Amino acid sequence: MGFWDWLSGSAPEPAAPVDEVATAPTADDISAALTKVEQLVDDTAVPTVVRARALKVVATVRNTLPRLGLLGLGSYDAYSVVATATDYLPEAIGNYLRLPRDWADTRPVDGGKTALLLLVDQLDLLAVTMDSIYNAANTTDAAALITHGRFLTEKFGHAAAPELNLGDPA
Repeated sequence: MGFWDWLSGSAPEPAAPVDEVATAPTADDISAALTKVEQLVDDTAVPTVVRARALKVVATVRNTLPRLGLLGLGSYDAYSVVATATDYLPEAIGNYLRLPRDWADTRPVDGGKTALLLLVDQLDLLAVTMDSIYNAANTTDAAALITHGRFLTEKFGHAAAPELNLGDPA
């Protein structure tokens, strides 16, 4: 409200609505999403083949989360891990579980594949992708270990013995 508005008694214009910006999921949000997936597949109506694959993806994502910073927080790989936990995995399983079991497991729906086989393919793709990202997250530290080992070998090893050798015990 300006000074002249106050003197004239006119009401201030309403503030423009502020668009809400979605915030990135926190570690707690990601963990909660993974727990929900575990609960979804814990149902006895879920085939073992689905449960095993889903739990493998969940375990790999849980193992990757503490190392997410090594991937770069704005990287495609880091985004893929978070999206898998909070969107891709729950969506795939949820879509399957909304179908009647007998229909989903026996009726071809795409290219001769049943909904069950389509879900298994999707879970396998997520598992391979999450394994690859987990390996990438660990590569930095593995490379540092290799480099350090080479340094130690050069510093303390002998030409006749390529392994780390601090001297002749005799």
